[in-house]
Amino acid sequence: MGIDNASAPGANWVVVKFGGTSVSTRARWDKIAAIAKAWRARDRHVLIVVSALSGTTDKLKAICDAHADAQKCTAVAAEIALRHRAMFAELGLSDAHSSDGWLARLDQLLDDARCVQGALSWQADVLALGELMSSTLGAAYLNSLGLPVRWLDAREHLLSEPLPNQNAWGRYLSASVPTAPDAQLRTHLAALGEVFITQGFMARNDEGETVILGRGGSDTSASYFGALLAAEKVEIWTDVAGMFSANPRQVPNARLLARLDYEEAQEIATTGAKVLHPRCINPVREAGVPLAIKDTNYPDLDGTEIAARVADAAPSVKAISSRSGITLISMESIGMWQQVGFLADVFEQFKRHGLSIDLVGTAETNVTVSLDPTENLVNTDVLSALCADLAKVCRVKVIAPCAAITMVGRGMRSMLHKLSGVLAEFGAVRVHLISQSSNNLNLTFVVDEGVGAGLVPQLHDLMIKAEAMRVEDAGVFGPSWSDLYKKSLVQNVSWWRARCDELLELARTGTTPRYVYDLACVRAQAQALRGTIKAVDRWFYAIKANSHPAILREIAAQGFGLECVSPGELARVREALNGVAVDLLYTLNFAAREDYAAGIAQGARITLDNLHPLVHWGDLFGGREIELRLDLGIGRGHHDKVKTGGAQSKFGLALDELPEFQRLAVQHGVRIVGLHAHLGSGILNAAHWKEVHIQLASLAEKIGSVRALNIGGGFGVPARADEAPLDLAAVAAGLDEVKTAYPQFELWSEPGRYLVADAGVLLARVTQTKCKGDVHYVGVDAGMHNLIRPALYEAYHEIVNLSRLDEPASGLVQIVGPICESGDVLGSNRRLSTPQEGDVLLIAQAGAYGAVMASDYNLRGRATETVL
Repeated sequence: MGIDNASAPGANWVVVKFGGTSVSTRARWDKIAAIAKAWRARDRHVLIVVSALSGTTDKLKAICDAHADAQKCTAVAAEIALRHRAMFAELGLSDAHSSDGWLARLDQLLDDARCVQGALSWQADVLALGELMSSTLGAAYLNSLGLPVRWLDAREHLLSEPLPNQNAWGRYLSASVPTAPDAQLRTHLAALGEVFITQGFMARNDEGETVILGRGGSDTSASYFGALLAAEKVEIWTDVAGMFSANPRQVPNARLLARLDYEEAQEIATTGAKVLHPRCINPVREAGVPLAIKDTNYPDLDGTEIAARVADAAPSVKAISSRSGITLISMESIGMWQQVGFLADVFEQFKRHGLSIDLVGTAETNVTVSLDPTENLVNTDVLSALCADLAKVCRVKVIAPCAAITMVGRGMRSMLHKLSGVLAEFGAVRVHLISQSSNNLNLTFVVDEGVGAGLVPQLHDLMIKAEAMRVEDAGVFGPSWSDLYKKSLVQNVSWWRARCDELLELARTGTTPRYVYDLACVRAQAQALRGTIKAVDRWFYAIKANSHPAILREIAAQGFGLECVSPGELARVREALNGVAVDLLYTLNFAAREDYAAGIAQGARITLDNLHPLVHWGDLFGGREIELRLDLGIGRGHHDKVKTGGAQSKFGLALDELPEFQRLAVQHGVRIVGLHAHLGSGILNAAHWKEVHIQLASLAEKIGSVRALNIGGGFGVPARADEAPLDLAAVAAGLDEVKTAYPQFELWSEPGRYLVADAGVLLARVTQTKCKGDVHYVGVDAGMHNLIRPALYEAYHEIVNLSRLDEPASGLVQIVGPICESGDVLGSNRRLSTPQEGDVLLIAQAGAYGAVMASDYNLRGRATETVL
């Protein structure tokens, strides 16, 4: 049960902790001073907790490991002394008495009788020196800057208490400290001074010996002190802005998690996040003290705030975590069936070998557990000894190396209905173990380590990106890593910004809503594809994306064929090109016989994706060459409704029906000359098309008559600032590699949205504004009948106030249309320059699936289309 920290007796305290990189340069210490002064300016007492200088703890650990090698220990100690004297000089200090005293203490410990045996108490004394030295240097420097700082020995206030069944190693080198708010300590320290500096990583035991808090010890020390002082806040200052929705090194568009509750933060830390150690959360949770993670280099960034759970928080996935190096131990025996005490006997063996079990999966005759290398010494000798003992009671199999991929968020069980896309991703890989946590906060899949890293970005796109859009600006998801640290790839300046005045004039003199297309942008996209991806022999444009005649003519002029999906589209091509020959690809789905006949009559390349046409209309296709669209068993894309693979999608022939299709083809004299697979739209993973190419080539070799492989389209167009553009060069490299292995096949592709999305905008005029409580609505004359993608796909389109493009954005608004539907929302929680009646709003990336999907719903007219 937490206490009311604001009303606790004594001064208001803030605990700020700084890691090794944050205390390793003078510039960083200057920032520490600025942070402490800022808190003092707000009349807060400050306790600074520091780690050792970067790399020092590793060197002290090396001394402990080489305790019997005096020469090596002496050499490492000399390196430590050199590093700290260099830091002393960098800080411009003059009195080295205190810092030299700790270096002398290190020399004494090397001569200590306990050194040769490597006694645990000796190791704790050695390891503690890093923080003792850094805090001493820091106190001297901060005082030299005019900030009165008192040095505090953490061991005088943190008293460890052994855990049940804790061995000697744990008592000395992974100690725990029970803490509860101490009003007397608050008052006592406040009377002594305003700013204190102390050490992380250490405490003392009942006998007065130094003990170490283990991994994450400095974070945990800060939490212990935060609890003791009933602090207003504990801040963990590090080199990143906080916890993110995934590892930014794997997912550059990972979002900062602006707010988490204690339990969610603990799960994310436990399942792979390195920025915070899970041990540090429980002390502040018990005391009700908020904890924040901040970036020392960018102190103005808000970071991650961790506090008590919001009572009405909706279930959501907050993060995708991954851990590598996982080892699975699978134990199987028919004798375990309803055998009392079997698991107790098995787990006793793990305890005897000093191994901590992480995940557990059980069946009637099998138990599989995981070992996390961050918590265990998992080497060949230990595993061999464990397996030898386990083999006495069961068959044992070691599965390694593995990776554990975890989705973290509150209420996981209530979100199972949303996981179809996730399960489809795992359907393509070997899953060794699935574990759903008993606290309903995570769902973990254990897979081969080699595929783990590739799954994280895909799962992030599936679960986090959509969730972040749903709660945009709701205090959960902050900016992306790439946006915060300005590492996002440079996007081309949108053409419509340069032609703003021209667009405003169109809106002023004509009607709105109005689609406007820029042919130069279409041309540039087409040339980028053809110029970069040389492996593709034949390009087709999927005209369903935008069938405006001017666009069809421009794309055909760039050497593209056209892909149609209906007789109406075939007619549009004839009309737009006015007799100009073009390569036609005709891809129907659940169409009538006469639709296929129309394509045959026009000389189009026919694609089939079902047994039905050959079973019932075999005579129509007799003696002809056809392309066969296959379902490779998995879908891709930014939304479930644009995924066109897997059992839940209506597209493509299932692979298990391929033999029957081949039999029917032979029966009717139909020749399969092409294979086609299109798994979805909006794909930004450059490896996708290589994977499809490999699968189609492998199948084509078995069929024998195939000449061309169509890897579909789906080339993604980033909609948000935190999305990196598709790396066309990487796509090209992957396709080149496969084509070198399968040179006998032509390669085709059929992009649609990639060519035209950025080329089109929708202009709409503000009609009304409204406020309902805290919700602000901006009504426009365009609605879901003009642009249905936001309602249908939850698609994100950038929206700006074109009339006030250079004015700063104001508060959040909901941009809605005039249609009598609650779903008539074009943009949620957007920041716009203050909109007023008559202003012209621009909805970007409306060149694809905009006008072509429009309707006359509510009998409102369709938008006008203009080509520049």
